[in-house]
Amino acid sequence: MDRVLVALIVGQICLHSCMAGVRMAAPLQALREGHAPWVVGVLMGLFAAAPIVLALQAGRLADRRGYHHPMRIAVALTVAGAAVALAVTWWPQWTFAAMCVAAMLVGAGANVGLIAIQRTAGRTATDPTALKRVFSWLGLAPALANVVGPVLAGALIDLGGFRAAYAVLLVLPFGALAWARRVPREPPAHRPADAVRPRAWDLFRTPGLRRLLAVNWLLSSSWDVHAFLVPVIGHERGFSASAIGLILGVFAISVAAIRLAIPLIAQHLREGQVLAGAMLWAAGVFALYPFAQAAWLMGVLAAALGLALGAVQPMIMTTLHQITPPERHGEAIALRSMTINLSSALMPLLFGALGAAVGASTLFWLMGAAVGAGSVPARRIALPEPLRT
Repeated sequence: MDRVLVALIVGQICLHSCMAGVRMAAPLQALREGHAPWVVGVLMGLFAAAPIVLALQAGRLADRRGYHHPMRIAVALTVAGAAVALAVTWWPQWTFAAMCVAAMLVGAGANVGLIAIQRTAGRTATDPTALKRVFSWLGLAPALANVVGPVLAGALIDLGGFRAAYAVLLVLPFGALAWARRVPREPPAHRPADAVRPRAWDLFRTPGLRRLLAVNWLLSSSWDVHAFLVPVIGHERGFSASAIGLILGVFAISVAAIRLAIPLIAQHLREGQVLAGAMLWAAGVFALYPFAQAAWLMGVLAAALGLALGAVQPMIMTTLHQITPPERHGEAIALRSMTINLSSALMPLLFGALGAAVGASTLFWLMGAAVGAGSVPARRIALPEPLRT
């Protein structure tokens, strides 16, 4: 792993840890100040709302200006969001409105940075095997950040209150600027003054892209349904909160483990085959989940699902970089980001409605059927002939 990739990974950890910490602390603060649970739902949705709106602009900016300019904007937005959250600790009467603003700013900043980081990471690779390795290593960053941010925020809240937590979280994004010095600058993209800017939606004409984004949406929904339903079905089974947390923790560890393994075997992996196999594997796990009556058995299934879903992100990013024009990688990543954030914002509402209507077990089976059917288009995703591994 070279120093540029290390800098990109650390930069994402710094940004994402701040966002994850605020995302944990803000709803907790709202609940402690007496706001209704539905308020927390709105607040959580706003972390994904801004990325949906700004993703395409962030992708175009990364294509035009490279890594450093978007990263400075990402840090500014993230720090501003944490500063708003910090400021409201002195004026609690504005908590909800201020936290909504903080959620949108922090969510937008983390996403702008993510798009710039993923685009730059893809440009460091020289062949498809290297792409798989790069995105496997890069995939560890959000997993680590989702531990660092919430754990740090929780410990600081207990020790010094929300003010101390937000003050420390506010400092984290500056680490991304410090590590950005290790990333080489690239010259701005040159475009003739009379050139017509291509529309982002024209990318959907790229062979295989629509199929890839549909597969990506199904897999993203699989993450969401697992995170949503494990607490529900665990509660139905009478598991303790610590047991449910351990099941989700095992899933996260499994995701990290497979991403550590992929760089060692990258040259033997074929993107379409891995995607299709992972979807069939996930479908089988979803089919078995409702029959798991013991916490340890749910933990085994969570580990199996983590192996499947953890393997797909490097394959999707590798394929995305191979089938789209290099000068429009930022826009392509932005389209993927929009589908993920839209799923994260809307799917929990759908899961809640369906779960109430048909039950958690049936929802597992429905998701399993959908992701299993998605293995067919996944296998048909074709790479350009010169880029086949």
